[in-house]
Amino acid sequence: MNYVTGETIRTLREKQGLTQKALAELLAVSDKTVSKWETGRGLPDITLIQPLAGALRVSLAELFSGEYVINRNRSGHMRRTKFYLCPICGNVIQATGEGAFSCCGVDLPPLEPEEATGEHEITLSESDGDLYCTMNHPMTKDHHITFFATVTSERITLLKTYPEQNAQGRFPMLRHGFVLGCCNKHGLFVKKLPYLP
Repeated sequence: MNYVTGETIRTLREKQGLTQKALAELLAVSDKTVSKWETGRGLPDITLIQPLAGALRVSLAELFSGEYVINRNRSGHMRRTKFYLCPICGNVIQATGEGAFSCCGVDLPPLEPEEATGEHEITLSESDGDLYCTMNHPMTKDHHITFFATVTSERITLLKTYPEQNAQGRFPMLRHGFVLGCCNKHGLFVKKLPYLP
């Protein structure tokens, strides 16, 4: 596993507009200690890693990777939600904007939705006052739909699906927003509402 580097500390400190002295004061260490870290003559103690990430206003993943993720999504609008899918265990992560996520030792890129067509067409209908969505898609261990989700500006509802089930989901009725279906091999597919007959 990579440990935080002096170059990373210096770069992130400068991005925050902090002097070595200011960073040292936030961590209750001397500015000479910070200088040693940045010049590679020493490393932060493991007990200082979490406080260091906090002082530099980054996640632990950003601190260790040296990659700074800028969050331009300040409003947290639900329609800007990003989904992340672990290719190893199938874990689904959602966030109201992009972030730095990993699972099972793998960095996860955000899934970019494509229009639902062909094998990934999402069919919507109304059933007993609910929104019913289906996909004519294989549901085998190697190739299946991992989840369906409905997204509006106020709410996200996610339904996890598993191999050997049908590729279908039932949600409270919506008249706006969109429906997503995620294939474990081909990614995320979207259908905007209203699409009811």
